[in-house]
Amino acid sequence: MINKRLISQVSESKKYVAGNVIFQWAGLASNITMMASITKLLSDVFENNVTKENVTTALIATVTALVVRFICAIGSSKMSYLSSKSVKLKLRELIYSKLLRIGASYNEKVQTSEVIQVAVEGVDQLETYFGAYLPQFFYAMLAPLTLFAVMSFISLPCAVVLLICVPLIPVTIVAIQRWAKKLLSKYWSQYTALGDTFLENLQGLTTLKIYSADEYKNEQMNEQAEKFRKITMKVLTMQLNSITIMDLIAYAGAALGIIISVAQFRHGNISLWGCLLIILLSADFFIPMRQLGSFFHIAMNGMAASDKIFRLIDLEENETPSEKVSFISKDIKLNNLTFSYTEDREILHGISMSFPEKSFTAIVGESGCGKSTIASILMGRNKKYGGSVTLGNTELTDIPEEILMKNITYIGHNSYLFKGTVRDNLLMGKPSANDDELWDALEKVKLSDFIRNENGLDTELKEKGSNLSGGQCQRLALARAILHDSPIYIFDEATSNIDVESENDIMELIHTLAKNKTVILISHRLANVKNADNIYVLDKGNITESGTHDELSEKQSYYYKLWTAQQKLENYTGKEKA
Repeated sequence: MINKRLISQVSESKKYVAGNVIFQWAGLASNITMMASITKLLSDVFENNVTKENVTTALIATVTALVVRFICAIGSSKMSYLSSKSVKLKLRELIYSKLLRIGASYNEKVQTSEVIQVAVEGVDQLETYFGAYLPQFFYAMLAPLTLFAVMSFISLPCAVVLLICVPLIPVTIVAIQRWAKKLLSKYWSQYTALGDTFLENLQGLTTLKIYSADEYKNEQMNEQAEKFRKITMKVLTMQLNSITIMDLIAYAGAALGIIISVAQFRHGNISLWGCLLIILLSADFFIPMRQLGSFFHIAMNGMAASDKIFRLIDLEENETPSEKVSFISKDIKLNNLTFSYTEDREILHGISMSFPEKSFTAIVGESGCGKSTIASILMGRNKKYGGSVTLGNTELTDIPEEILMKNITYIGHNSYLFKGTVRDNLLMGKPSANDDELWDALEKVKLSDFIRNENGLDTELKEKGSNLSGGQCQRLALARAILHDSPIYIFDEATSNIDVESENDIMELIHTLAKNKTVILISHRLANVKNADNIYVLDKGNITESGTHDELSEKQSYYYKLWTAQQKLENYTGKEKA
C-alpha cells in the first residue's frame, strides 16, 4: 500500500523514513546481540561452563545492547516526528496554495467544511502514514531477512519455516485491503457529511433558537451521527477481526519455530545455545510484520484521506491570463449576462448593464431577483456565467484575482470583523497606514469618539465583532473599506439590519465616495437610491426598467409601485412611532 504520488509530493520525508528504518534495524541488531549473549550465558550455566570472563562479557554485551536500543528508539521517534512534521507542513501548504489559486470562487467547487476536515484531520491521518506505517513497511521487509541470515547459521530448517510463515501476514493484509478501502471511503463520506451539518447548524444556531427549530435540526444531526456511529463500528470490527487473524498467524508461526528448534535440539542437530536463541528470536520474525498490520488500518484511513486531499488539489483552476492585466478604473459593462447556480434554474436572464467611471449606480428589486448575484460575479466569486462582463476593455475572467481585489472593494450587510484589535482590522484595508490615517477613517464613519472612549486603536474585538453593536460593526467595516481606497466600491445591502442613525451616516459617506469613485449600490430600500445617477430595476432576473428616480417615477411602472408601497409603509410606521 504505497502511494507513489503521495510520497512524491512530500519527497523531503524520504530521508526521515530511511533514517527511521536504519534506527529500527540497528535496534534489531543490538537485540540479536543481547539475546545471543544471554542465551550463551544460560547455556554455559546449564553445562557448568561458567567463568568470570563469560559473565563479564555477557553483562557488557547486554548493557551495550540496551544503550544502543535506547539510542535507536529515541532516533526512530525523532525521525518519525520530523517525517510527520514535513508531511503536515507540505500538504497544508499545498491545500492553502490551491485555495488561493482557486480564489474567492472556491466554494463553487468544494464545501468549506470538507476543506477544514481534509486540512486538519485528513492531514493528521497521513502523519501516521509517514511517521509510522512507511518506516514499519520497509523495516518489516528487512527484519525477517536479517533474522533469517542469522538463524540460517544455527538451523536452516527453522529459519526457512519461519521465513515462509511471515508472508502470511501481508497476504492477510492484502485480502482485507479490498474490503477496507470501500468501507473507509464510506466512513470519510459520512464523516464529512456530519461535519458539514454540524458547521451549518453551529453557524445558524441563533436562527434555530429564534424559530424553535433547534429540536428538528438536533434530530437530523442525531440521524447522521447514528449513521456515522454504525460505519465507525464496522471499521472497528474490521480492525479487531484482522488483528485477531494476524495474532493467530504470528503466535502460530513463532510456536512452530520453537517446536522445530526443540525437536532439532533433541536430535542433536543444534546446541542448547542455538535452541534457546531461536526460541527467543522466533517472535521477532513476526513482531515487525504484526506491527505493520496494526498500522495498516491507520494507513488505510490515511489513504482514504489522501484521496480527498488530491481531489481538492486536482480541482480545476481558472486559466491564468496569458498577459498580466492591470486595469485602471473604467466603464464596467454587462452584456447579455446569464447565470445559474444549478442547471435547471437560471437566476439572471441575459441582462445588460453599464456602470460608467466615477458614477453612482443603484440596483434595486425584491429579494431573490438577482441583485447580490451580480455583485458576486463582479467580485469574481461566481465565474461560471454566460455572456460578457468587462472592466474597461478587459473581460472579467482575464483579470487576475489580486488585480481585481485591488480595484474593487465589496461591503456587504454582514462584513466580517476578525478577532483582534481595531487596528488589526483596519490595517487589512491598508497595511502601510499610520495611526493618523486610521483615525481619519474612523472620523469619516463617525466611530472615532466611541473608539477613543474604549482603548483606542488597541480596543479588543471578539470574533465577528460580537462585542460591538450592528451599526458599529458596519461603520468599522466601512472605515476599513475607505482605507482600501479602490477605484470601485460595491455596497450590497450595506445598511441592512442597523439603526437609522448609522444608516444615515453610511449613506452620507456613500454619496461622498460617489463623487470620486465608481459606486454600485445594491439596496432593497429605495429611499437610499433616490440620488443615484442611474437605477436598474430587477424583477426575477430581468431588467424591467432603468433611469433616474424622477424618470422612473414618471413612468409609474414597477419601480413606482415599489417606491409607493415603501413610502406608505415607512410613513405609516413613522405615524405609529409618533
